[in-house]
Amino acid sequence: MKLNIAGIQNDSIVDGPGIRYAIFVQGCPHHCEGCHNPETWEFGTGRDVTLDEIIEKIKQDPLLDGVTYSGGEPFTQAKALCELTDRIRAEFPKLTVMSYTGFTLEQLLERGNAENCFTELLKRLDYLVDGPFILAQKSYELKFKGSANQRFLDVQRTLKEGKPVLYQDDWDNIEIKLV
Repeated sequence: MKLNIAGIQNDSIVDGPGIRYAIFVQGCPHHCEGCHNPETWEFGTGRDVTLDEIIEKIKQDPLLDGVTYSGGEPFTQAKALCELTDRIRAEFPKLTVMSYTGFTLEQLLERGNAENCFTELLKRLDYLVDGPFILAQKSYELKFKGSANQRFLDVQRTLKEGKPVLYQDDWDNIEIKLV
């Protein structure tokens, strides 16, 4: 199976918690105003890579904490990303997997079916940053998000609890005291 990608970023520290292997898929239906990757909008114009190629690249980086799907819109290639995620889980059980999406969680759940694999991809993710980028709500102070409307979700807890659960890392609970 292949993915059509716009590019890959090794050792990213801005695409999720820790050091991440970020895959930018090609193709996006959202066309958000102010998008920082408008070159990813057109479908099928990226470079085709096999899942084997991606797995081999991940193997070469022992410092990784996880893999991030970005874009473009990752859910437009959900079937291939499901297969890739299964392989990542089997070969690198300590890595987390997350995705960005211009859809909301609710839209993905509502529109998910066997053909598009939206729900199946969600079930495989640890984290999801959902919602379209909204230029008027842009902020550089948001952790791993581009605009204030977006949510950084703990997907497994969200699915288990049946409601959106925001991700919180250990740094969110540390109080720093100056002596």
